[in-house]
Amino acid sequence: MADDVNETIGDDQGPALSIVVPVYNGADTVASLVAAIEGLDVPGGVEVILVVDGSPDNSLAACRELLPTAKIPLIVIDLARNFGEHNAVMAGLHQARGRHVITMDDDLQNPPSEVLKLLGHAQATGADVVYTWYQSKEHAAWRNWGSHFTNRVADLLLDKPKGLYLSSFRCMSRFLVRQILSYDGPFAYIDGLILQVTQRIERVEVLHLPRAMGRSNYTIRKLVRLWMNMFVNFSVMPLRISTLTGMGLSVLGAIAAVFVTIEAVVMQATPRGWGSIMAAVLLLSGVQLMILGIVGEYLGRMFLTANRKPQFIVREAWRSGDAAKRV
Repeated sequence: MADDVNETIGDDQGPALSIVVPVYNGADTVASLVAAIEGLDVPGGVEVILVVDGSPDNSLAACRELLPTAKIPLIVIDLARNFGEHNAVMAGLHQARGRHVITMDDDLQNPPSEVLKLLGHAQATGADVVYTWYQSKEHAAWRNWGSHFTNRVADLLLDKPKGLYLSSFRCMSRFLVRQILSYDGPFAYIDGLILQVTQRIERVEVLHLPRAMGRSNYTIRKLVRLWMNMFVNFSVMPLRISTLTGMGLSVLGAIAAVFVTIEAVVMQATPRGWGSIMAAVLLLSGVQLMILGIVGEYLGRMFLTANRKPQFIVREAWRSGDAAKRV
């Protein structure tokens, strides 16, 4: 993969900007998105990379239909199955040649016109990454809560500046993208990789519009999987919490044992309290199983990584100008 990085991201002849868009159930919006980007005046040029992440609708056909008439360089990547948003973004980054790379969703909630503001801020500040934030997010309440929870937990688990909102609409420098692409594990989490590399981070306010059509592709299950990637792959904090929990319960158990002994000596009889004993046993057993589960999650991911579970698999890819040409 390192050779691929040098051949793509390291190409100084590339455009000023690459835009990577993971596409999932985006057949109705991807054409409007690409058309809007084509209308932008980006000094140095722009290319768009559409990564179809095993979408169950006709997103692939909709993306391929754009190739013959594209006014800007356009790459369409078809992944063999659904690998998840962050893995799809990694697939797109491997083909990006721009001096800056912007990642954005296909749902038009981030207006393409904001691309220029984001790129301009990155160029002016020289930051490795510029995140976006919103005065108002036009998501469902549960999704906003999930994003808020994820960001608060990231404050604890990751080396993240307090208050920084981790948005999927972000602009990265070529240097940062090179470093990110050195990760070839199966459990990609873009923001975790970014925060491992740099602290030269900026943010800029942009608009967030209501979804043009359809509904969010994120489900509770996908959010939980994303949280697990952050918790387990980019932090050992869960293991430390498990250790502290075990130590705390051990101290409580020792204190309880002292009280039970004193009670038995004073009362000269076996004290009652089978209910409390059973409650304690159930509590301790539950905590032990939870800790074993956390350790097992780490071991399972190590096992899958050691056995080379793929980060993504490209079935086929096409570049505009020659729809039959494989990238």
